[in-house]
Amino acid sequence: MFTRALVTSAYLAPCFCKVYENVAHLPGLSYDFVIVGAAGNVVANRLTENPKFSVLVLEAGLSNEGVIDSIVPFLIEDLLAQPIYDWNYTTVPQPGLNGRNIAIPRAFILGGCTATNVMAYTRGSAEDYDRFAAVTGDPGWSWNRLLPYFFKNEKWTEPTDHHNTRGQLNPAVHSTKGINSVSLAGFPWPIFSRHVIDTIRELPEEWPFNLDMNSGKPLGVGWLQSTIGGGKRSSSATSYLGPQFIRRENLHVLLHAQVTKLVNPSQVGGKLAFGDVQFSQDGVLFTAKAGKEIILSAGAVGTPSILLHSGIGDRKTLTGLGIASLLHLPSVGRNASDQPMFNAAWFVNSNQTLDPIHHNTTLFNEAYAEWNQTHTGLFATQGGPTHIAWLRLDPQSFALNNFTDPSAGPNSPHFQVIFVPRGFQSTGNGIAAGITVVNPVSRGSVTINSSNPFDSPIVDFGFLQSKIDLFIIRQAIPKMLRFFKASTWKDYIIAPVVDLEYLSDDALDELIRNSAVSAFHMVGTAAMSARNAPYGVVDPDLLVKGANGLRIIDASVFPFIPSANTQAPVYVIAERGADLVKASWE
Repeated sequence: MFTRALVTSAYLAPCFCKVYENVAHLPGLSYDFVIVGAAGNVVANRLTENPKFSVLVLEAGLSNEGVIDSIVPFLIEDLLAQPIYDWNYTTVPQPGLNGRNIAIPRAFILGGCTATNVMAYTRGSAEDYDRFAAVTGDPGWSWNRLLPYFFKNEKWTEPTDHHNTRGQLNPAVHSTKGINSVSLAGFPWPIFSRHVIDTIRELPEEWPFNLDMNSGKPLGVGWLQSTIGGGKRSSSATSYLGPQFIRRENLHVLLHAQVTKLVNPSQVGGKLAFGDVQFSQDGVLFTAKAGKEIILSAGAVGTPSILLHSGIGDRKTLTGLGIASLLHLPSVGRNASDQPMFNAAWFVNSNQTLDPIHHNTTLFNEAYAEWNQTHTGLFATQGGPTHIAWLRLDPQSFALNNFTDPSAGPNSPHFQVIFVPRGFQSTGNGIAAGITVVNPVSRGSVTINSSNPFDSPIVDFGFLQSKIDLFIIRQAIPKMLRFFKASTWKDYIIAPVVDLEYLSDDALDELIRNSAVSAFHMVGTAAMSARNAPYGVVDPDLLVKGANGLRIIDASVFPFIPSANTQAPVYVIAERGADLVKASWE
């Protein structure tokens, strides 16, 4: 994007004394709980509510302090373009995408992906969580039991323009007493939004209005909610490690600490246990001792990698790499799931789109100046979708093609559509829509091919390997095209960037395979299962099967990907996970 033209130091985060840059400055390396990775910020906050617990969070990445591209919601594209804040992983060639490799943004900054994501706040369907409860045999993972944890996480915040939000959300399904800010966009797109709403009124059967998609019944079209508060991104670092929490004497965070593996194994109660966590800082190895538990929160890529390098995984794979097999858990790194996304765009005859600000330095600097002065305006939004839809295909279409419905139930979507007032072309004005398969059947993996923990893991999304995932995108495209054929768009849309309407199924499939991307919602690589299940990595209490004092609390434990952007579901995993830890030790 354009060079920053204004001074922003007045809005940079203050320095907090309990976030350490150097291991030598820590008061010690022995704690009750050692937590690895970004999702652990939530757990660290909740555990240190008990002053008797001491917690160390090991973060491999950089500080979020003063990173203006992470603070200002609109600057998300600039942030993602900077390799310094990313692990810079790439998938292996994806056969389902005609051999293409896909970049995997994984945040290398305090706050993890909550500090670099697009900030969408969507919970998924009640049936998603009821399916978790059924698969794990634990009713604690059901929607009704988890709803209080959504409330515990969420702090509903007024949008920055203070507009009347009546008819844009249901306050009854939100909380104002949580920690993580959530709000509606504070910048209007009246022309584009009017066309979206008029289409809903014209096509209510196919595109019904949904007052609030976060009620547990997401089907329909509604206003997008985002983790933004006061015009700034709300991440796990700025919320759960905020000033009122990070000053706790029993909470320490160490940056630039890349965990390599778990060490000093022993047997406790007939199960494998590790005494220490080994990590590297500036090329030197250190160990941190966990008196009670080690908690892995390194995400769907980092967590299975650490387990494998520690000797937990498929025995044959480990011994083939010269790693001693300490616990045979073949499911480690398996069951990887991510949501494939297909985008379409149209040229429009309106200049009330996001395109001008991306092409014009003056407009960019004016909007940036407004944010500097008041934390309002366009830069107080993520500069992307205004509305989001969750829809189902006709159930008979699955049966006619010998497919089993992959959704969690009749009130759960098969695909998501986002609506963006931007065309992404180099000139002119446009709008776009993206179709995402929210419950993909395809599965991939995360593994290693070296005993060196500093080598990148091998990531395979398995995108579009299952025919049903491709089928869902292909069937969703005509529905999306009918949306933009509504009469309200007649004098607004000039032409599609790529005309999809008359393509054959084969041509459409080829286009999808050549252009689909990731929604960046990877989960499942250390999935939970029932306590006595012969598969899975963690039990319903998130303790690693066959291990003692080792727990996983992050996106890797989802047995299925929720029909949602995964930020809110991961926060809830962490909130309940923290209570499970407390229940074990209080």
